[in-house]
Amino acid sequence: MQDKSTLEDTLALMRDLRRRCDWDAAQTHESLRPYLLEESHEVDDALKAGDDRMLREELGDLLLQILFHSVIAEERGSFSLHDVADTLIAKMRARHPHLYGDGVKRSWEAQKAKKRLSIVDGLPVMLPALHRAHRLQDRAAGVGFDWPDAAGPLEKVAEETQEVQQILSGSPPEFTEHGAPVPNAQHDALEDELGDLLFAVVNLCRKVGVHAGLALDRANAKFARRFQDIERLAAERGIEVSEAGLEKLDALWDEVKARE
Repeated sequence: MQDKSTLEDTLALMRDLRRRCDWDAAQTHESLRPYLLEESHEVDDALKAGDDRMLREELGDLLLQILFHSVIAEERGSFSLHDVADTLIAKMRARHPHLYGDGVKRSWEAQKAKKRLSIVDGLPVMLPALHRAHRLQDRAAGVGFDWPDAAGPLEKVAEETQEVQQILSGSPPEFTEHGAPVPNAQHDALEDELGDLLFAVVNLCRKVGVHAGLALDRANAKFARRFQDIERLAAERGIEVSEAGLEKLDALWDEVKARE
């Protein structure tokens, strides 16, 4: 039986590709950025699909990106993959002092807060908005700025909902003939208050142990599945979805939900 490949084998392969493949040799940290993002999303797709074969393949593609950047850095004389491993091990040991240190269990966010000058230090600007909100709230909680339980965030959601209702109770929002919102004071106020409402909902999710991004993923998948069922039923009954109107579509929606 052939021996399993090791990480050293993958590192040797990457070095060889940098020497002998024109495309691999031409890559830089900057040129590889889009691929890193793409491969990360493909791993996430495999996780959502629960497909182990796909996950194994996509993790390999993601590992390729880590090897790429490590070897390029090695060529620059900056650091190597082994330095990356050393840094990871040191970080994980520091995160778990109750396992590798003085035996005292500490919050990781509280540990990090002592090293940061600001709540935003080291937080990627381009994180998806829901995830960024979750991480900002995590960091604030790490220094004690947090509700003791979910009751506070739940009340905040109700409060922010009321503020949105107050704005909408005046004149209705204005739109152009092409359906775009008209930029005015009301639109700005709605965007501001709806942002506060979303932020409050993220905080509620966090306090009950749910990640808002994952919750929204499930809601998106559920809506897409149900609406595809509506489209299928409509086609079977000779109904044109784009002309059916809300009443018919709502009835189909209720029928689809009842079948689940």
